Amino acid sequence: MIKQQKILVVRFSSIGDIILTTPVIRAVKQQLNAEVHFLVKQEYAVVVRQNPHIDQIQTLQKQVSKTAADLKKENYSLVIDLQKNAKSWWLTKLLGVETIRFDKFNIKKWVTVRLKWNALPAGVHLIDRYFEALAPLGVINDGEGLDFYILPEDDYDALELVKGMQYQVLVLGATYETKRIPKEKCLEIIMKSPLQTVLLGGRDVASLAEEICAHIPEKTVNFCGRVGLGVSAGIIRYAERVISGDTGLMHISAALKKEIIVLWGNTIPAFGMFPYYGKKYTDKATQLEVKNLSCRPCSKLGYDRCPKQHFRCMREQVIPEELFHFTPAESNEQ
Repeated sequence: MIKQQKILVVRFSSIGDIILTTPVIRAVKQQLNAEVHFLVKQEYAVVVRQNPHIDQIQTLQKQVSKTAADLKKENYSLVIDLQKNAKSWWLTKLLGVETIRFDKFNIKKWVTVRLKWNALPAGVHLIDRYFEALAPLGVINDGEGLDFYILPEDDYDALELVKGMQYQVLVLGATYETKRIPKEKCLEIIMKSPLQTVLLGGRDVASLAEEICAHIPEKTVNFCGRVGLGVSAGIIRYAERVISGDTGLMHISAALKKEIIVLWGNTIPAFGMFPYYGKKYTDKATQLEVKNLSCRPCSKLGYDRCPKQHFRCMREQVIPEELFHFTPAESNEQ
């Protein structure tokens, strides 16, 4: 009898990055019939806690050596390192298990950011690079896209909050300020749409959401800092469309196969983390960016404020009115 493989997939954070690992998790589970464990920071375990393709969630401790000592007891046959940083390298070194890593394009990203010469291949998603690394295992991309599983109680709560509404979601939150849609652009988006606009984000953008609602109270509903990730996902599920920067909720929207309008700030789609629907589904993303700015991209991650102090990559975004056309026939079932 052939022993079932036990495979550890490593991705410590954050919301969007973890969601982008879900096609790999599903493919490894289904195609290798493996027992799949997922290593993540405790605060991000919620992102995958309902994923049926994960047999056990492991959490990263403060000391990598302690994490490795605990994980050694599991006797993994393989580690798939989708984090690929110094900490994950040291962890796998301590585990002493065969490890697969992917091409992170760090040099190409450095050239693109520092020299402003795009050295990145066009149209290649991060997920494509994941599966390229998995090719020796015979694991292929099934084309089904991303996974995000919403608890029934979160879905129920979301539906109760938005019942009877026809609305779009505007995502205010993002880890870095230079990925966030500024207030004046938010107001422009809200005014251009005939739909109600539901504002989503964490407590860190609650005051911004209140300011926006104070300007246009008749067209806005504010849930920033008031609902958790699961309910936010449920609200997205029943929305007509989602408008977002480069954020985790953008990737959740893609997992739920929603129409997305993305405003790219300091980052660029060429980094390979644009909305991903899978080859079996229609791409429903419209990508807006201010091209030919000499300072863009200024970082592969982001900053707390624009290094040049002008934030032109967001403030000069042109948002076509035709993107916001809506007819009742397009309405989602609720």
